[in-house]
Amino acid sequence: MFFHPVRKLIILILVMVLGLTACSFGSTGTPTPVPPTLTPEPPTATPLPAAATVNGEIIPLVQYEAELARYKSAQAALGKTVSDADAAALVLEDMISQVLLAQGARAAGLTVTDADLQSRIDALVASLGGVDQLSAWQSAHGYDDASFRSSLKLAAEAALMRDKIIAEVPVTADQVHARQILLYNDAEAQSVLAQLKAGAGFDELAAAYDPVTRGDLGWFPQGYLLDANLEAAAFALQAGQFSEVIASEVGFHIIYIIERGMHQLSPDALLVLQEKAVTDWVNQQRAEAGIVLAP
Repeated sequence: MFFHPVRKLIILILVMVLGLTACSFGSTGTPTPVPPTLTPEPPTATPLPAAATVNGEIIPLVQYEAELARYKSAQAALGKTVSDADAAALVLEDMISQVLLAQGARAAGLTVTDADLQSRIDALVASLGGVDQLSAWQSAHGYDDASFRSSLKLAAEAALMRDKIIAEVPVTADQVHARQILLYNDAEAQSVLAQLKAGAGFDELAAAYDPVTRGDLGWFPQGYLLDANLEAAAFALQAGQFSEVIASEVGFHIIYIIERGMHQLSPDALLVLQEKAVTDWVNQQRAEAGIVLAP
């Protein structure tokens, strides 16, 4: 015979109560241990949506999207058209580079304190003409106070590391002082090369083709010229030697080395090498970093 569900429940409760009473008041029974009260764990914070993580540091998706919008707006103001894919890739790569530089600064003990950050903000307020003007600028460029302070601090840290890298670039380097004859078809270039090999003077031929500068390229170090083949040919020569014909995007070159040795970098050459040093540093860090892009 089956119990009615309600009666069954009542009987079960009575059995449990009587059983617990017997255990509690029996003369020789062991008290039933009371299970510990469990403290509920606090809820886990919802992960911040990320565009990417760099060595575990998040690039917030909202900041990336705002930066992308600012970049597109700036390009449109300049009358330039950039595809959405190219713009997205450029902005994300720039933000990754900035995080790597900022991480490098922290690792090197270069820090931006809250006082430093406030000084920069105060300077911006002064240059813009007041707090209201800064707030208006932030709104116009897609910032709130928190994202602006975060972006400003990251940029300041990256700038410290950039300055450190730049400061380590020597102001002198092995350089060549070169002259060139630039022609615009291969046949003519081969004819000039044949004349040089037959004993014609390089200076006279260079002056004939370029009376203003006589083909003088000045002093330059490795890593300065845009054309790698032209630069490699120049540094393969010693003073008094000329090259074979070297084709490039702008024409056909014959290079002559006037002199070579350690020489102080020109301001332009120093700037190029400094930029190259920063780029090389970032590329090396990127190759070794743990970078995860959002799907």
